[in-house]
Amino acid sequence: MKNILSNKYVSFSLILIVGIMLGWVFFHSDTSKKAENNKLTEVSTKSTIWTCAMHPQIKMPKPGKCPICGMELIPLHKEENTIDEDAIQMTKEAAQLANVLTSKVSIQNPVKDLRLYGKVQADERLLQSQVSYFSGRIEKLLVNFTGELVRKGQVLAIIYSPDLMTAQQELLETASLKMTQPSLYEASKEKLRQWKLSEKQIATIESSGKVKTNFEIYANTSGVVVAKRINTGDFIYSGTVLFDIANLSHLWVMFDAYESDLPYLALGQKVEFTLQATPGVNYSSKISYIDPVLDAVTRVAKVRIEISNSDNKLKPEMFVTGIVKAELNKYRNKLIIPKTAVLWTGKRSIVYVKMPNSDEPIFKMREIELGPELGNSYVVENGLMDGEEIVSQGAFSIDASAQLEGKPSMMNPSAKNPLTVATAHKNTESNSVSNAKKKSEAITINEKSKMVTTKRQIFKVSGKCDMCKDRIETAAKSVNGVMKADWNIEKQMLNIDFDPSKTNSDEIQKAIAKVGHDTEKYKAKDEVYNKLPECCLYRK
Repeated sequence: MKNILSNKYVSFSLILIVGIMLGWVFFHSDTSKKAENNKLTEVSTKSTIWTCAMHPQIKMPKPGKCPICGMELIPLHKEENTIDEDAIQMTKEAAQLANVLTSKVSIQNPVKDLRLYGKVQADERLLQSQVSYFSGRIEKLLVNFTGELVRKGQVLAIIYSPDLMTAQQELLETASLKMTQPSLYEASKEKLRQWKLSEKQIATIESSGKVKTNFEIYANTSGVVVAKRINTGDFIYSGTVLFDIANLSHLWVMFDAYESDLPYLALGQKVEFTLQATPGVNYSSKISYIDPVLDAVTRVAKVRIEISNSDNKLKPEMFVTGIVKAELNKYRNKLIIPKTAVLWTGKRSIVYVKMPNSDEPIFKMREIELGPELGNSYVVENGLMDGEEIVSQGAFSIDASAQLEGKPSMMNPSAKNPLTVATAHKNTESNSVSNAKKKSEAITINEKSKMVTTKRQIFKVSGKCDMCKDRIETAAKSVNGVMKADWNIEKQMLNIDFDPSKTNSDEIQKAIAKVGHDTEKYKAKDEVYNKLPECCLYRK
């Protein structure tokens, strides 16, 4: 080893290697620092404004932390500031956190789903009253309870009739004079015929020569006894109703249709419906009748369909839920957009359209004209073009950012003076108490601007089912100035948004009480309440 180290060439080589290594350690560190500094300089030169991913209204002249949430600010480049001044720019991270989703507008053939509620009823054409054609006393009832099945020609009751005994005596007396006084004989027989005695019964009386004291009453139709009106021992007169009998082999289903639904209903439309008693079993039939007159209290018209009940699975008074898929031929080849994409202020309907030719989430508010509602979507009459991309979910979050930045929004369509927290901060080193105070002021000013056009209130409304929900919300929305009405069936509370310059809570509660539902201040009239369907009766 000593011989090797004593060699001058080996010594020079080792010194050179050690020198190179020391130089790399010191100078590489300086080079890295310079590269990093150059990169930061490049970013700071390229960036003019720093913003927060969660709060895009924050705009700072230099990097730091967000005064609202404390997140690190990210650069907003000059090239990003070339967008429309009314557009809202978000980072991809902010859009993802706000759950913003978009979808393309397309032309479709609209189909409106109408939900109807009703009950099964007996076919009125198959209802019949079983009457007595002569007076007398009920000696024996052979049909004793409601719901009993009877057949045509079956004996229903046995009657003792003094009038019928007198008529028989007249027949026997005129029978001996039928050769000399045939007209009297025929008159006495005709009297018995009018009391619905058959020719066989009359011949039996005449041949026996005896007066019969008790007579049978026979069923003149087949069906189910739906009402029993007499008891053993009752004295009845000619024409007295003994039983109401219904043939349930063919039934009606009567739906309640609100006046807003009537334009989309027509004779012959297919109705698919289900019963609460048989979940999972679907039935279908066609509309055979639409009531031409609305009920003055409930504001509904009856819609009838007919259905066979040969297996007797359907029972009168069963509750039914029906769906009608109404094709709106008037709006064929129109644009259809999701209901969640629309921000509705009563008079104005707006959506947020994604700006084309940009990979970044940049959106601009646009006012549109809506057609009819199609369940979970709307028909667009004007304002959009086929293929445009709109915000289908998260539009309210974008609108909130627009309001904070002072740009056109749902409640302030012509905003020109931006109200941003950024203008309240000179730099990130401002006092945190001052920041919170200025943020609160900005939010307060923004909330006041919203309260100018809308007011939200919650009050109790009594109800019981989905039919009640439709009736309550329809009554509330019928009041001029009401923008939104949502009734919670579990909490029995109605959440409304309305224009205080046009209406007030009292007027809305009066309108709801008028259709049969009690509110916190007003009680529905008994005659209106009693006309509600049985499933809607909430009073104990």
